[in-house]
Amino acid sequence: MSRGIGEFGPIQELLPEWAAVLIALVTQLGDVWFLALLVGGFYWVHTTKREDAAVVIGLTLAGLSLITGLKHVFALPRPGQPLVELEALPWIIQPLYEATAMASGYGFPSGHALMTTIVYVTLARRLSIGTPRRRLLAAATVITLVCFSRVALGLHYLVDVVAGVATGLAFLFVAERLLERYSTEQGTTAFSLAVVVSAVAVLASDGDPDAVLLLGSALGVFGGWQCIQFGHDVFADDRPRSVARSLLLRGSLALVAFAPLIAALELFGLFSLPAAGGALGLALGVFITVPVLTHSERARRVARALSFWLAVAGAGVRYLLRPSTWRRGYAVGRQYAGRLRRWIRTQRAG
Repeated sequence: MSRGIGEFGPIQELLPEWAAVLIALVTQLGDVWFLALLVGGFYWVHTTKREDAAVVIGLTLAGLSLITGLKHVFALPRPGQPLVELEALPWIIQPLYEATAMASGYGFPSGHALMTTIVYVTLARRLSIGTPRRRLLAAATVITLVCFSRVALGLHYLVDVVAGVATGLAFLFVAERLLERYSTEQGTTAFSLAVVVSAVAVLASDGDPDAVLLLGSALGVFGGWQCIQFGHDVFADDRPRSVARSLLLRGSLALVAFAPLIAALELFGLFSLPAAGGALGLALGVFITVPVLTHSERARRVARALSFWLAVAGAGVRYLLRPSTWRRGYAVGRQYAGRLRRWIRTQRAG
């Protein structure tokens, strides 16, 4: 049974063919690649409130996992009502339109609607540009434009985008309550939520590749964040007991997160899906750790000292592994062995 209410005819009749590419570009504001660049860039440049940026990453990963699981649970098809036929466009823009305005897979709920709601509302709540009201108005405008573009392109029914927005708002309501409850560990809470939702998505989708990659990503950023928090604890409190407690807690959490990723690389083939998930997770763990090291003066001093001693150790190992070193050591050893034999013969003769 169709989910539509005859929405495509009135909308698509009002839009000329030349507007199709413009609508296709607007819909990219909610595409995964654009949201990833937006959220990743926000994390790297938002140095004053790093935990807010970490929350945005965690909720983004959780949202992607949520929509992956929901699409497989409902398994409802897309409408198949394109705004324009690909062949009707000039050949030079056909590849662009095909890449931006066409999609496959399930259609309910709309992933673009859900993800734009989660990402842009979260950014509006945590940015400091302008007033909160203006930020929320800007977020609502972007969400509306993306939802309209999905219906206009014929990729979703109206109910799909409404359900996507409603689900995104409900998810944010629950997530914000959790973040308020654990206000001192908001980054850890957001990344924990991403791990839980992605694990559920793997089960709900019966091991869908996207869900597996999202689980690896969530584990990687969770483990990397625990390493960052351990560094903060060490710098904030020099008491051995507190440092040991933090090491035990953060180290255990990081180990639990990284162990499956490393095991996936060791146990499965290089180009297998689990290995790809493990590699992606470890890469994202490095991704969220590096900017903290580069923007923290104390962390930079520790990193420089560690780099120096690692360089010294590496030089020592390289020196020991040189053939000339082994030959020189063998010659010196023979020399001392000869002296020892002569001394033993002298003692026996005496």
